[in-house]
Amino acid sequence: MNWTDPAAIGYPAVFGGVLLGSIVPVVPTGAVVGAAAVVATTTGHLSLPLVIVLATLGAYVGDVVTFGIPRLGSEAAFRWISRRQPAERLDKAREQFARRGWQLVVIGRLVPAGRIPVLLAAAALSYPWRRLLPAALGACVLWATAYALLGILSGGLFDSPLVATLLATVLVLLVTVLANLIARWRRRTKEPV
Repeated sequence: MNWTDPAAIGYPAVFGGVLLGSIVPVVPTGAVVGAAAVVATTTGHLSLPLVIVLATLGAYVGDVVTFGIPRLGSEAAFRWISRRQPAERLDKAREQFARRGWQLVVIGRLVPAGRIPVLLAAAALSYPWRRLLPAALGACVLWATAYALLGILSGGLFDSPLVATLLATVLVLLVTVLANLIARWRRRTKEPV
């Protein structure tokens, strides 16, 4: 492996960073995709379609693992969730997944901090694999494309690849924080007083 070739480092970093961040949310995966998209469009070191494909695959494998671990032990996962929730709420959640499960999976992937709770709930409620896998794949394609475009739009303002990458990373992080704050505010306004 040629460590001086940016592609030799960039492609594994995109896949590995997104995969790791999709399983253990310590890596800002949107920023990884946005920054890689900027590098792809401002230099000849990476291919944008390959960045999107690798980000999609990393996110997809991560989502399948995040769903699969509690799904394989769904009895224990269900007991853990059910002891924290009233029975009516669990019945309503089961009904929502039966009617609109694929939409919940897609929305969970696109909304910051929504993916893990949705996948864990789906697993605990025994959401079927045959429905999860295509929904998760579609969600990951949309997610990777959206964050790549966000990175390109924000980073394309500068001629310097380094400045463009830094700006895209900061912008993606700010959008994520803002979306989390809005979601938190909306949850608080919906809670009964």
